Amino acid sequence: MIVLTKLNNQQILLNCAQIEAVELIPDSKIVMMNGKVHIVKESAEEIIEKTIEYNGRIHCYHTDR
Repeated sequence: MIVLTKLNNQQILLNCAQIEAVELIPDSKIVMMNGKVHIVKESAEEIIEKTIEYNGRIHCYHTDR
């Protein structure tokens, strides 16, 4: 799960494995596999980085190469 911030500053946890697409509108519109949509303040790059960090913790990846 990754922590993201909605436009009203409410933090939400999203299962990053269920993200189908991220549209830039200019905020980030996250489309989930179940069709639900979340608009968040984080950029696409931040969402990608958070997903990589989360997957690294879960799968024991090391980024210090």
